[in-house]
Amino acid sequence: MKQLTVQFIDEEAIFPCMEDMTKKWRRIFMMMGAKFEWYCVEVKHFNCFNALSNDETFICWDSTKQDVWVRQPPPFSIRSHKLLKPRVDAYQDFLPRVCTSGITLVGIRTAESLQRLQNIASMTKAGRTMTNKRQVFPIYDWTNNDVWLFLKREHVDIPEIYLYLWQSGSSKQQLRVSQFFSVDTARSLVKMNEYYPDLMERIIRREPNAYLAALYWDSEMFGRSTKGRRQMEKGSDTKDYKKELLTMFANMDVFFDTPHKRHIAERYRNFFMQVSTIATAEDFKHIYEGLISGDPKMRTFRALYHRIYGKYISKAKKMEDSKHGQ
Repeated sequence: MKQLTVQFIDEEAIFPCMEDMTKKWRRIFMMMGAKFEWYCVEVKHFNCFNALSNDETFICWDSTKQDVWVRQPPPFSIRSHKLLKPRVDAYQDFLPRVCTSGITLVGIRTAESLQRLQNIASMTKAGRTMTNKRQVFPIYDWTNNDVWLFLKREHVDIPEIYLYLWQSGSSKQQLRVSQFFSVDTARSLVKMNEYYPDLMERIIRREPNAYLAALYWDSEMFGRSTKGRRQMEKGSDTKDYKKELLTMFANMDVFFDTPHKRHIAERYRNFFMQVSTIATAEDFKHIYEGLISGDPKMRTFRALYHRIYGKYISKAKKMEDSKHGQ
């Protein structure tokens, strides 16, 4: 156990029960003889509430905003590191540098990301079980059901936020909790305000645009497709999304006012030009919504790529089979 080091990146904007549960596991690991590194450092995240701001990132533990931090760092936390590039690195950039002398077990799962699925598939197809950064993924093929079954069988104590989300009607696929300004967690801010009455006030003080979650969550701004949004937008199905995209791509500097937004938009524009002859009206709607909601990690882009080309290939195969059948 003395050879094990557990690392936790504290993203500042996390639910109180997440901090409490991590402290509990810290005590357990340390009592067993393992080392526990709790990092509260200035790492960079994308911020899904950047629609009305030129600031596209959320810097955890931003040293220029100490007076509005969502919470204070634990006294035992690591606040700086010689291998960190503050405000530039994401934790995925920083941690591999710290871990070069050993092997890292990473709990990512391909069910959570198409990009992860592609990367793991390429790695295993090549006959490798470890990345060049000495990372191993022991639960890469676990489904959501596998995770919850394991927690049940092993009687693992979990943060209460998951129970609150389940009670509020979230599905198993929606039980993903990260820092508040991640698109995966933003949906929970609206539902969790009743469980943590003072939390939204602290969040808005830290990130003023967070109020958008309460006002516009069921809208194209967040790429939502819910009954609530369909009801609000009833009668607006006649929008010509292809025309809207052409207008946006013809006025890039107007619609995309930061370098990163323009970079994302250029990728979308090139993709739009490639698929414009095979895409349907529904496809153009999804491309439009991907642009409007920001798609900082290009997750929607990758899903659209596989969706549109996959549908086209499937249709072509059916036509070919039909042709040979005749």
